[in-house]
Amino acid sequence: MDWIAAITQLRRDGVFGVLVTVTAVRGHAPRDAGAKMVVAADHAWGTIGGGNLEECAVERAREMIDQGVRSAESTTSRLSAHERAKHGQQCCGGEVELLLEPLPPRPTVAIFGVGHVGFELARTLSRLEVQLHLVDSRTEQMDELRLASVTDGSADVVAHRVLLGEAVLEQLPAGSHVLIMTHDHAEDFALCDAVLRRGDLGTVGLIGSSAKWSRFRSLLRAEGHSDSAIDGISCPIGDPSVAGKEPAVIAIGVAAELLRAFQRSPAGAQHHAHH
Repeated sequence: MDWIAAITQLRRDGVFGVLVTVTAVRGHAPRDAGAKMVVAADHAWGTIGGGNLEECAVERAREMIDQGVRSAESTTSRLSAHERAKHGQQCCGGEVELLLEPLPPRPTVAIFGVGHVGFELARTLSRLEVQLHLVDSRTEQMDELRLASVTDGSADVVAHRVLLGEAVLEQLPAGSHVLIMTHDHAEDFALCDAVLRRGDLGTVGLIGSSAKWSRFRSLLRAEGHSDSAIDGISCPIGDPSVAGKEPAVIAIGVAAELLRAFQRSPAGAQHHAHH
């Protein structure tokens, strides 16, 4: 797999990576300026010439991943028999400049139910650099023309037209943010139950009144979930200080809550994809 495909796969899987580029070469070096490799926590693709140069670059890239570093760094290495090298000597005699660019994963948000509020929320979030999953069983909600204003933004959008959202929920990376707003209370409940059985997701919001939520709470208790686990689901959703029942207003409140959640726990904390 080349470096472009590697970056695409890391982004799809929600895994942190670092792009390493040879930016300048003076004298002799194993690779020319422009050579690239991609490093993840447990894998690397491509090469910048092997040897000590590459080993040190991979080591530093993995430190950046561990520490969640988000700003690029450049380093200069001398390839000389007289230089003290950590991983064996390279005697080309040149000097190589490298640029290490972190590729933090985008936060993943899944909206179950693309009705009026779900659609407005999807439109708002589509302007952000997120992985956005839209899940609905209804053909008309998932119509390509209807979703055109969602799929033309900065977000990576995946539309799932499925009868049961739980199958999609199981495939989401750990730490994903989930919003449950389907047209069917039974499906909403099944998703709440599936969320609590997974236990490794980010924020979870359920649309609905406090009456709906107190009914759901007792049903979830009956399924064996603890009160502290159930408290992980927010209902009602949105920002109570923003008044208004219009779908766009609710969507803005929910989006604001999500942005706060992204800042509290950057997606970079999730190095490994959940399969």
